[in-house]
Amino acid sequence: GIGRLFFPLPNRSNQKNQRDRSMTKLAKLNFSKAETPKGGVAVILAGSDLSLGPVAAEVVSGLEGGLQRSAGIAGFTGKKKASLDLVAPAGSGLDRLIVFGVGDAGELTGDDWRAFGGAVFAELQKTKADAATVLLDVPGDADPSGVLAAEFAMGVKLRAYAFDTYKTAKKDDDKPKNMKVTLAVADPKASKKAWSSAEAIADGVILARDLVNEPANVLGPVEFAEKAKELTALGVEVEVLGEKEMKKLKMAALLGVSQGSTRPPQLAVMRWNGGKKGEAPVAFVGKGVVFDTGGISIKPAAGMEDMKGDMGGAAAVIGAMHAIAGRKAKANVIGVIGLVENMPDGNAQRPGDIVTAMSGTTIEILNTDAEGRLVLADALWYTQEKYKPAIMIDLATLTGAVLVALGNLNAGLFSNNDALADKLLSSAKSSGEPLWRLPLSKEYDKIIDTPNADVKNTGGRWAGSITAAQFLQRFTNDVPWAHLDIAGTAFGAPKDDICQSWASGYGVRLLNQLVADHYEG
Repeated sequence: GIGRLFFPLPNRSNQKNQRDRSMTKLAKLNFSKAETPKGGVAVILAGSDLSLGPVAAEVVSGLEGGLQRSAGIAGFTGKKKASLDLVAPAGSGLDRLIVFGVGDAGELTGDDWRAFGGAVFAELQKTKADAATVLLDVPGDADPSGVLAAEFAMGVKLRAYAFDTYKTAKKDDDKPKNMKVTLAVADPKASKKAWSSAEAIADGVILARDLVNEPANVLGPVEFAEKAKELTALGVEVEVLGEKEMKKLKMAALLGVSQGSTRPPQLAVMRWNGGKKGEAPVAFVGKGVVFDTGGISIKPAAGMEDMKGDMGGAAAVIGAMHAIAGRKAKANVIGVIGLVENMPDGNAQRPGDIVTAMSGTTIEILNTDAEGRLVLADALWYTQEKYKPAIMIDLATLTGAVLVALGNLNAGLFSNNDALADKLLSSAKSSGEPLWRLPLSKEYDKIIDTPNADVKNTGGRWAGSITAAQFLQRFTNDVPWAHLDIAGTAFGAPKDDICQSWASGYGVRLLNQLVADHYEG
């Protein structure tokens, strides 16, 4: 048979240098007072029918033939996300002027401004310039507030992300530019203040993307737990349980998944105490299967490489904890991530095995590839028993069935509590990370009954996402709980204005928004 291959870890000291060698990168982002740029590359915003804000109008006032002539030839009208690129425009003193369409400026949302930030940075990347000034000045009284300017900045930063850690050096003439972007705004002070929070959120998204993109030979359970420990720099308390501690807690469901791997399992607990002392925390629980072969119920070879991303739920939780601590949220929040590798081996769990979860529930394993729910079963029970949370939300790349139902555009939401579900749907809308609620009921629950144990770990193909959620519900102990199945949204989703990466970091902005909207005092 084929022996195990062990890959040496890449030399981490070289990784930072390698990281800097790709396309145009964002070196620095800052804010300044809105005024006419004197030279270099500038971006101005145009509304419908080429309407301009006062400073943008000043920028084009010296253009030979004005803006109308160039726009007329190019068919540019200020339509949303359309752009007009003028190289060395005569009469302006600028090297380049990009006119970016925002449509009806009075109707723009935070989502729009974030998307504009990404789309504008994409245009700037084409210029290969060292620096650029973006004038956030629009017609009428619709200039973005500090909060909206920060959303634009977040779009810039998220669009600039590229996972190129393992790309080796290119030829000198192909070396990347590190671009400094200045956002010229009506109120730099308010914008900087809003950006201090928004940047923490963007950094949380980038952390989640990095973890999902990282290959599994580099990011095992132990390395992932080390990443969680790094949050102590932001004031997060971190505790990591190893195999010995989990055996003592009788977490046989989680441990059963990891027993075929040579890499030890970990359970990392992150605590942010920003709320009132003694106030019940909000708890986030993440599935962290660092690589999922399917175990003895092995997956087909085609596409199995994507299973390095089967820890997308845990990545979202660590990213959200980074965002929440980074902006010093006034809430008590706990993140718990179950970290394992699911491998086939002489010691691996078999179909037909029966294990006893921490809760005392016995589980018949019909398919070792329905493993994420086993990890979450013990992680959820441990979280509710030890920390007595006000609510629990788990995130997991749990089922292929959710892709059949919702594709890559919505994550599946399941909940035992309508009030919590409504809060999540509302925060999904305002964060731009969409959810769609799917049902739970006693009738679906019967599908996972078995004569051999209390529950079986799969109910077959039909309603696969729902029966997985029904399984998890048995380990919530009636705490208000929601399950987010992010198998379609965590990676491989269509590229958009703020994400050109395979990994999206989905869930970070949503969880942060939920805390900000509903759980901060």
